[in-house]
Amino acid sequence: QVQLVESGGGLVQAGGSLRLSCEASGRRSNAYSMAWFRQVPGREREFVSAISGSGDITDYADSVKGRFTISRDNAKRTAYLAMNSLNAEDTGVYYCAAGSTLGIWVREYDYWGQGTQVTVSS
Repeated sequence: QVQLVESGGGLVQAGGSLRLSCEASGRRSNAYSMAWFRQVPGREREFVSAISGSGDITDYADSVKGRFTISRDNAKRTAYLAMNSLNAEDTGVYYCAAGSTLGIWVREYDYWGQGTQVTVSS
């Protein structure tokens, strides 16, 4: 069992930056791929970015490439999502997820955090 706790969300103006954190606990949490998804009311949860357990493989949604950077610090059991050049379309609840494969689909991840709200004002 893995528990995930997100932090770092908030309100930011368009063009600004935020860094989200996801702290994991539980057995073998460092072995899991970690990912970020986001969701707005009325829409499905969508993939944002993912990173392998070792941190050497990353993936991004086209909409965030060049603006977001995912990383992890296994010594701290924490994954990060640095978000720059934010715009109103980045608004949503951001969820951290952990799974045994590096994928872009919700069904590929076994563990989820409670989410943290990101609001970008234009």
